[in-house]
Parts: sequence; structure tokens; C-alpha cells
Amino acid sequence: MAFPSWLTWALLPIYIVEGLRARANSLRLSPAPGPQIGEIAGMGQEINLLVVGDSSVAGIGLDHTSNGLTCQMAHKLAQTTGRPVKWRAAGNNSATSGQLRDVVVPNLPYTDYTHIYISIGFNDLKNFRSGTAWKKGFGELIYALRTKYPHARLYWSNLMSPLSVPALSWALGAVLEPRRRMINSVGTQLCHERGATAISVTPGITAEGFCPDGVHAAPIGNQQWADHVVKEILDRNLLGLEDQDEVENKQHQMDSAL
Repeated sequence: MAFPSWLTWALLPIYIVEGLRARANSLRLSPAPGPQIGEIAGMGQEINLLVVGDSSVAGIGLDHTSNGLTCQMAHKLAQTTGRPVKWRAAGNNSATSGQLRDVVVPNLPYTDYTHIYISIGFNDLKNFRSGTAWKKGFGELIYALRTKYPHARLYWSNLMSPLSVPALSWALGAVLEPRRRMINSVGTQLCHERGATAISVTPGITAEGFCPDGVHAAPIGNQQWADHVVKEILDRNLLGLEDQDEVENKQHQMDSAL
């Protein structure tokens, strides 16, 4: 039976021992070389995509940013919608929600982004942040992005189970799993309350979807991740550009009738 996240404080010694063992055995990989911005041609209203987050957005362990989450998501959006897509990746290794809020967002340019995807939570999880700290950090991050980019649609994905992360031992994953459920529950509620959309956990990512360090997503993992996010956005009619197309079509019809 699942137990509440606060009970995991009693397992803190296991977390410390297993965490130190995981860190000692971990590979230190570099961010991916390549551009952090790009454009994909298409027809119709442009999607201006910002992906902001942690090392997954920085492309840690990848040979090029073209295999990263942001570029994969941009190409999937262009492929499935036929629209032009402009994209920017703003990823920072080991970033937490509070660091994105305090350091990254204030230094992003004022651009008319239409869609913002947030990849955050894993470092808050592995750092054993409390529910109160996560609520403050992530909740204020949503506020900061909403204030700076009031016309953008915001999305955030629930975290996958740490038991599925190859670099983490079963014991460490088991200690972190209740906290992962807490982060997902609080994060989903904050999205609902503060004008963002919570996306479900990306299913089916196996060990082959991770880089050699067993923590960061490999190209195939990023592809599965991007495919799932884009599919859910489209299946739930969350892209938000259809109304604009209808306005433009009606305006064109009115112009033609004059």
C-alpha cells in the first residue's frame, strides 16, 4: 500500500546512503552542442515555442541539440500541424523550480511566445525538497512565466517514476516514489489553479531511452517524450490556435465580400 510522502523523512538515512552511492557511480556528461534556437517552415499561424527547464532541456549527454527535447517537440508540432514553428531552448543543468523562477525567467527575452513547455521537478525530487518548497517554487514559476508572457499557453508534464530511472537503485527509487506522487499531485493542482496545463506521465520509456549515465534522456527517449506531449496537447484540443484561424478566415471572407 502506498504511504504518504512525509513518512519518507523516516527513510532519510537510506536516501543519503543510496544517493551518495548513485552520485559516486554517476557519469558526468556535458550539455549538447548546437543551436538553442531555430525555425521550421510551414503554413498558417506560427507556433512560437519556448521550452524552459532543467538538464533535459540543456540536452545533457546528447551529441547535438537536434536530438534534444525542444527540437524534437518543435519538429513534432510542425509535422502534425503543418504550421511554421519557431523554437527556443532555455535549459540549465541541475535547475530546480526556484532557480528557474529567480534566475532563468528574469533573463529570458520579452518575446511573443505562443506556447511554453516547462520541464522541471526531477531536481526538486532528488534534492528531497518538501511539499511546501515545491509548491512555492513551482507555483511562483508559473506566475512568473504567466506575467512575462501573458498570451502564451503553459504546459508541464507529471514526473515519471524514479523506479524507472536506470541510475537509481531500487531502494532509492522506492524512497523517492511517494515524493514523486506528491510533486505530481501538487504540480497538477497548481497548473489547474494558475493557468497552466498538466500533461500525463510519458509512458513506455525503457532503459534504451536514457543516456549512458542512466539519468538523462537519450535521443529516442526525447522523441518518445515529445511525441507524447504533442499528441496529448492535440488530442485534448489544447493547442489554442484554432480560434485564431477562424478569426482570420472570417476576416478574409469579409475582405473578399467588400
